[in-house]
Amino acid sequence: MKDPNSRIPDPHRFDVSRGTLWLDRGMTWLIRIGGLGVILAVFSIFLFIFIEILPLFRNANVDQAQEWHLSEAKETQQDAVVVVGSDEWGEMPFVYLGGDQVLFYAKGKEEQTVVKIAELGDVNVRSASYDAINQRVAVGASDGRVGSFVIAYEVKFDENDQRVLRPKASFEAWIEPPAAAGEVVSVSYGDSSSERTIISERIANGQARVTIDKMAQKKTLMGKGKLEVTGSFDVTAELTAKPLLVRSSPNGTMALIAGDDGSIDYFFTEGRDKPEKRQSFQPFGAQKIAELDFLFGGVSIVITSATGQQEVWSLLRPDGESNRLFAKTKSFPAMPAGEMTFAASQRNKGFFTISNNSASLRYSTTEKIRWEGTLPFVPAAASYDGKSEHVFLANREGRLLMLDLHDPHPEAGWQAFFGKVWYEGSSKPEFTWQSTGGSDEFEPKLSQIPLIIGSLKGTFYALLFSLPIALLAAVFSANFLPASMKRVLKPTMEIMASLPSVVLGFLAGLWLAPLIETKIPSILLVCLAIPFTAVICGTISSRLPRTLRNHIEGGREWLVLLPFLVVAFAVAWQLGPVWERLCFVYQDPSSGERIADFRLWWPEFTGLPFDQRNSMVVGFMMGFAVIPIIFTIAEDSLSNVPKSLTAASAALGASRWQVVRTIIIPIASPGIFSAVMIGLGRAVGETMIVVMASGNTPLTEWNIFNGMRPLSANIAVELPEAAMGSTHYRTLFLGALLLFLFTFTLNTIAEVFRDHLRKRYKLA
Repeated sequence: MKDPNSRIPDPHRFDVSRGTLWLDRGMTWLIRIGGLGVILAVFSIFLFIFIEILPLFRNANVDQAQEWHLSEAKETQQDAVVVVGSDEWGEMPFVYLGGDQVLFYAKGKEEQTVVKIAELGDVNVRSASYDAINQRVAVGASDGRVGSFVIAYEVKFDENDQRVLRPKASFEAWIEPPAAAGEVVSVSYGDSSSERTIISERIANGQARVTIDKMAQKKTLMGKGKLEVTGSFDVTAELTAKPLLVRSSPNGTMALIAGDDGSIDYFFTEGRDKPEKRQSFQPFGAQKIAELDFLFGGVSIVITSATGQQEVWSLLRPDGESNRLFAKTKSFPAMPAGEMTFAASQRNKGFFTISNNSASLRYSTTEKIRWEGTLPFVPAAASYDGKSEHVFLANREGRLLMLDLHDPHPEAGWQAFFGKVWYEGSSKPEFTWQSTGGSDEFEPKLSQIPLIIGSLKGTFYALLFSLPIALLAAVFSANFLPASMKRVLKPTMEIMASLPSVVLGFLAGLWLAPLIETKIPSILLVCLAIPFTAVICGTISSRLPRTLRNHIEGGREWLVLLPFLVVAFAVAWQLGPVWERLCFVYQDPSSGERIADFRLWWPEFTGLPFDQRNSMVVGFMMGFAVIPIIFTIAEDSLSNVPKSLTAASAALGASRWQVVRTIIIPIASPGIFSAVMIGLGRAVGETMIVVMASGNTPLTEWNIFNGMRPLSANIAVELPEAAMGSTHYRTLFLGALLLFLFTFTLNTIAEVFRDHLRKRYKLA
């Protein structure tokens, strides 16, 4: 037993209890597991986002689903009529081979349903075309008449509650030809619901003539009335060359006639007493046109030459022109020369083009080939179903083939997301984000470039405003401000950081933006006057006698400076309107009146727009949100520099500013850099302030007086409205991935640089 009076220390007095050791080990493993969990969570998020966007970059899949052999096929001949179509879901395709019969086939079955059209019983049909959107077949007869019939499907349910389609075909009306018109060799139909257009080419005695017939269907109390011809126009005299092909736009407002010299004549027919010829162009020089077809929406046409060259021409308004004209916007790789067949999608800008038995699925917007393959026969007609999930092909020998098409994201791809795209209606290729439109014919514009620029733009202007204020305030607070005032200032700044973003965005959009709009010259003068006044006052103060300067307690110099800054602010604010009247004068071009208004002067002088909710508003308010974060972290780093170093420097005769500049700032630079990076991350990810204060418009300009749309705001605004699994939905996840990669890369670079600073300025 140990003697209680012994002065020998107990050898077990520093032993740690077993429970403490187990607790320490447990906490160590808990921290490790927590760290690994954080890493796993981050990479899981990355993996989830990556899986969501991966389908955007996959090509289409096309598979042969079913083939039928037509029992009523006509004998093979080059000019035989072949029309193929389908219901919306591709469950019951049909084939029309001329005559008075339409042949229907059920998906997954072999039986054939024949529907007769009595009005075609004794007619020799020489040409036909199919309007897939309205499921209308236009026909041209050997006696010069043109007409049309409509395919419809009646839905029934059998005794087993199975859905059954009952097809029917109803004839609409004949248009009687002019005297000695000849047989119709080409016909095309357009329907705008209020007015219809039929373009037909007739040949008589070796002479070809093109007629544009306008029809209307008046509504009565008993419903829709009879179709009546409202005008018939022979445009042959205005054609550039002998006609080969005629095409009407889907809505009937345009007529295109291809000549045998490779020319195309464009007539505008809507709201005119007579069709107006607006343009004549030759896409391939003297090469003949083999196919001329409109894409979905009727704004673009796909032109294929006899040698297989293929281009897309779209309507746009050239400089100096009041009318929209066709111009080349896309070029595709040439198809092999041969018999050409074409089908346009009814849901997007995709199309199926075939030469002999070589098939290619292409997408106009992105100018990409989605799929290529070989068919088992040479088709004479092709058509999509209404959902663009099936393509139907028929030939003159009596074969009908159904292809399953899986291409859910044709409008996506590297070019669509990061390249300049020539969209319909635009005068040049551009970066544009516009994910939705007002009609089904809308062409999605999914460029990420305006959103990336918006993120960088908002961040730049926020840091431009916040960094000088936050860092200089941190330096002054840590090294010059008295402790009594610092105890008030720092908690106040930390409370500022807790203000909700939605409140700041509300103030920015409804209070600050209208205030700034009319006070731009005053604000610019204030931004110049405040720092200039501070520099002048500091310069004068440094030249005052030391005895006079000693009367001011160290750290309270700002009390003397504050009145001068207030006066400078007031004077600059009042001089703003005077400066505006002198320098920012806009002259009204109509009246010649001179108006002193910066909002009008800026667009005239720079050619850039001026918006009320702009980057300046975002910079001020988002900078206000970022300042507390940067200030707090930077101030802590500056305050934690060992006092022994600052005291030694002061003892060697260094001034206060010399101590700060040569000792404190270099040693605290890793922390200051971390503060800047955290502030940058807050600015990049900010959402509500930008949504409410910037106008939320995706632009590629760095103009400080217009808005922006960053990636974060775009995701917040559009994700709730995006259909799950759609291209729009997955593209928003692509924006999230870009944000993730941007912040990850930035933080990695920042950590490397911070570690470099830490090693360089570490204390031995």
